[in-house]
Amino acid sequence: MRVALKEVKQKTCKACGGKFRPSLSTQKACGVKCALELAKKPENQQVARKAIAQRDRREIQVRKEKLKSRSEHMREAQALFNELIRLRDASQPCISCDSLPSDHDLITGSRWDAGHYRSVGACPELRFEPLNVHRQCVKCNRNLSGNAVEYRIRLVRRIGADKVDWLEGPHQARKYTIEDLKALKTECRAKIKQLKEQAA
Repeated sequence: MRVALKEVKQKTCKACGGKFRPSLSTQKACGVKCALELAKKPENQQVARKAIAQRDRREIQVRKEKLKSRSEHMREAQALFNELIRLRDASQPCISCDSLPSDHDLITGSRWDAGHYRSVGACPELRFEPLNVHRQCVKCNRNLSGNAVEYRIRLVRRIGADKVDWLEGPHQARKYTIEDLKALKTECRAKIKQLKEQAA
């Protein structure tokens, strides 16, 4: 059985105004001569320059990504993870002092940190563990070195004593590879986007 081919609908050439059947759906000119004439128009040159600039930026971004060191990936992953924690806990008070954003407007300019219960220096294997990191006011995290005693009291209330015991227990050392960090960044970006959409 033979299948009838669908006839391509005619288009009007943007350069000469003549009718033609395009070989591509995006084709705007009937031939090379008209395409060159179209390219000379200022508005089309601007579009072309913009497209070239976008392509160049993408290529530069790809090259930069390939040249990044593990420490650069680690820094980016930490920044994204911290943003995720601050968004996750946006409706929660400071984990160490129960203060709310309005309490800190004058003191800190509403700046909040993602404070680690067990510090990255003491327990690097928990640096990306969500149970170990909570939104914390700048005063508690930076000026009071984490305000650890108060942090623990409220952490037990928030996640339960058994989970706090687990955080305080021994943990297997972990070495994050560049691929691990890339995957973590992708996961954080997706969750950040989801939380922002839910808040909008």
